[in-house]
Amino acid sequence: MSQHCHPDCQRAMDAQEEHDAAERAAMIAVCLISSARMVANLDSEYTSYSAQFLVDNAGRRNEPAQDPQPSTFTIQDWIQYLVEIATPKPESEQREVDERRNTLTLRDCLEYALKEGLPKHEHWTHVGCVHKPPPFASLIPRVPMKGELVEAKTWEEASKLLKQQPVGAKLHVFSPEFDLVRDEGFYEGPSGPESRYVGLRDVMITGNGRMKGGPFLEVKIVYKKKETFLKVSCTRVLTSLPNDSGEECEVEPMGLLVDFIIPRFSK
Repeated sequence: MSQHCHPDCQRAMDAQEEHDAAERAAMIAVCLISSARMVANLDSEYTSYSAQFLVDNAGRRNEPAQDPQPSTFTIQDWIQYLVEIATPKPESEQREVDERRNTLTLRDCLEYALKEGLPKHEHWTHVGCVHKPPPFASLIPRVPMKGELVEAKTWEEASKLLKQQPVGAKLHVFSPEFDLVRDEGFYEGPSGPESRYVGLRDVMITGNGRMKGGPFLEVKIVYKKKETFLKVSCTRVLTSLPNDSGEECEVEPMGLLVDFIIPRFSK
């Protein structure tokens, strides 16, 4: 399938300040998968897989898996497809799509990839494509993914997993602190009453170390459509976070990085 961007897609992407939750989760998921498959000697070189395939498919509830090998497609199938992409979705259907995308997690993406396999990056559309995949998309070959998900509760446990392969996680992002250090800086979270909580963002942990500020984990993050590597403090503890109303509420003490996970592949 073409990786070229349709004008409709370009307009939609230009209107976004940053990637939505589904795109962020899917992009980190395929980075983790590509790295893990190389570590397991399943790919002879780093191979990019399709993040948009996960955006299009992962996290769907109560839906049967798409038949990977349908028999034939008729002219009527194509006419119906063209009508569907040209017809605005009913509000209820669009709301359901938006809800799925807003709640899609890194774990959802990894679970779907292990269950259904993944097409390579060049065989699917680009991240941000707004069009429904055409009927022949189910014929596109997928690389089977055999393995399991392994989780860690603490940064120390994540550091042990990191000796084998990069680790997925979520990072508590605060502004303006994150913006000030996002280019190769040392991120320590909120620094005062003016700090604004942005939310959790998916990241890939690529390294660790220690400096004057204490132990850190180096992460890769896509924030406001820019790929960044920065060091995150392991010793900073959060004891409160804003609720839906913006009021500070006490929470169980936690670090800036949470929800550590890796895909571990087998032959």
